Amino acid sequence: MKRSPRIGITTGLEDGRQSLDTSYVQAVEEAGGIPVIVPILKTAEAAAEFAALLDGLVITGGPGITRGLIGALPADLPAVDPRRDLGDELIYRALAKQPVLGICYGMQFVNAVAGGTIYGDVQAQADAMVHSADRGATQHEIRISANSHLNAVLKAEKLMTNTHHIQAVADVGTGLRVTARAEDGVVEALESDDGRIVGVQFHPERMIGTARGLFADLIARASCDSDAR
Repeated sequence: MKRSPRIGITTGLEDGRQSLDTSYVQAVEEAGGIPVIVPILKTAEAAAEFAALLDGLVITGGPGITRGLIGALPADLPAVDPRRDLGDELIYRALAKQPVLGICYGMQFVNAVAGGTIYGDVQAQADAMVHSADRGATQHEIRISANSHLNAVLKAEKLMTNTHHIQAVADVGTGLRVTARAEDGVVEALESDDGRIVGVQFHPERMIGTARGLFADLIARASCDSDAR
């Protein structure tokens, strides 16, 4: 009997406690995957053992990225706990061949690991519009590249999305390309040249309808990988 793909989901970490918005879990389950919460690991050996259980990975939203940081983080954005930063890197590198969906912090994290840079505060540093709900933003339109995997999944060249970020991608990392931007030019999506990695700046787990297709796509790509393992 064919099993459902097992999708790892990273978590937040604050005051030593892991936390996870259940919207991620529900989105994976509804798309046909088995959600597996990823612990905060400390060694590459443990990450490799845990990664052997998984067929794909969701890197969730989070606090301020410190890798590849341009400028300082603003007062209203706490820095990521170094233990989460390390744990995210370990599981991400351990899943070097499986499909990955990076969301908000997760997209920025993938870009930074690939050698890209991140604005500490895109509004202040790049003269961008407000992109954070905490600063009063609600939603905005993004424009999706016609020849991108994201376009093929969402079947759209424009999409209204939620907006929950203060940081944003500045320089794009090696092996990644921009596949969507907001009207002010802020990067809203990335994907790898080989199609394994898809990153979005918005939160599809909180959107009903088109954007939820990103989870179905991850499951479909993980199914192909799990069948071959």
